[in-house]
Amino acid sequence: MNLAPEDALRLNVLLANQPEAIRIHESSMTVFGLTAGGEVQLRLNPTCRDDQYLKRVRELLSGHVLGSPGGYPVYLQRWTRMGQMRDQSLEQLLLLGEPEAVVAAVCAPGLSDELARRAWWAMEDAENARRMLAREPVAGGAMGPVLARYLAEHLAFETEPDKMMETVRLILQPGLVDAAMRAELWKKAQRKTAYYVGFMAALPDDLPEQPAPHPALAEQGDYLHAAAAAGDALALQLLRTYAPAGQAYLATALRVLHKPPNQDVVITLLDILAGQFAGVRPEGAVDLTLAELVEEADAWLGERAPAALRPAARAARVLSGLGYGVVRPVLSGTTAIGSLMRRKLEPVLAPLIAEIAVLRDGSPGD
Repeated sequence: MNLAPEDALRLNVLLANQPEAIRIHESSMTVFGLTAGGEVQLRLNPTCRDDQYLKRVRELLSGHVLGSPGGYPVYLQRWTRMGQMRDQSLEQLLLLGEPEAVVAAVCAPGLSDELARRAWWAMEDAENARRMLAREPVAGGAMGPVLARYLAEHLAFETEPDKMMETVRLILQPGLVDAAMRAELWKKAQRKTAYYVGFMAALPDDLPEQPAPHPALAEQGDYLHAAAAAGDALALQLLRTYAPAGQAYLATALRVLHKPPNQDVVITLLDILAGQFAGVRPEGAVDLTLAELVEEADAWLGERAPAALRPAARAARVLSGLGYGVVRPVLSGTTAIGSLMRRKLEPVLAPLIAEIAVLRDGSPGD
């Protein structure tokens, strides 16, 4: 079954005018083209079942663009979400009228700000927006604020904490949203603690509601500044932690630990805490339980700090080793979330909160 003559003619004219992107609205049987002069619409006149006719339309597009009349090649579908498309193919993918082809372009390492503009016109989708904002050329280009605004508005409809964390992290990249939007997101985090993790990942040294510095900064500041100037990584880490920004970071971590919604939030928080304190573990990540981390920190401490700073130094070393190993004994083999998960995690979270509290106010507890 061939296309209606008028459809074949109009589609070929559209392709001859070198469109920047093409999308198809299946429900209205309309082809849209993005051109340098604006958007054009072609209402189709099917001569058979709609799904069969759309297949013929896509075959025409693919035959013109890729020289493959069979439509979007199967091997490309396998590569779509793996970011393995050649950069020179990306413009072609946006002319196929295939959602999967748009995703392939969005996932490609060579995605530019201009191609992001075309891909966004072709397929507005929250997952695509996240993928594109993860690319530096896009986040730093004209499309960065556009995608960030969309994701900020769409965030209220997200139900999965992992997507909430990633969305907040991405839209808080420099220059994407204004102070009012950051304040609004921070306020909403009181009800959705996953947002806090996104803030911690994006703005570890610039969180809202920064408290006073730790009292130890005044008491031990001279020693810490001198040691840090001499290259002591532990002193540098404690200076960062005792500063208002560091205290805000730990306070935010405690908010999450008191009521994490699911396992993804817990594990992500542990990973970013370890990253925050990575300066005192230059040998890299480990996979230990909390008890093993405490034992290792005691052995590591030695004479690395004066007596007044030893509890803080030990706690910093423990936090630098956090990861899935800390919760594996409890969470392995369970899909528990919410209050049930929190009850299971209590034997781990309570001592972890105590370690964090040492770095906040010098004593265990909340």
